[in-house]
Amino acid sequence: MARIVITVTINPDSPDDLKKLEEEAKGKIEKFGADYGRTELEPIGFGLKAVKIIFIMDESKGVPDELVESIAKLAGVASARITDVRRTIG
Repeated sequence: MARIVITVTINPDSPDDLKKLEEEAKGKIEKFGADYGRTELEPIGFGLKAVKIIFIMDESKGVPDELVESIAKLAGVASARITDVRRTIG
């Protein structure tokens, strides 16, 4: 089976403690059985930054909708959604 690279964009409630939010989301991703790739911060406005987490998983696991829903339920998260899905080459 192929592996896919997924980007999840997390919009926080406030600009406070993005590192804690990132660590909790990474923990859920690793518990799901995916490999953490990297994190990017993207300015939204009014001092807020979206946390973009990129991870890799086996395509055989299906769509990670339940994972994204569990990330969206974390304290301090306004919303979370999949913003990019790509197949790896090689």
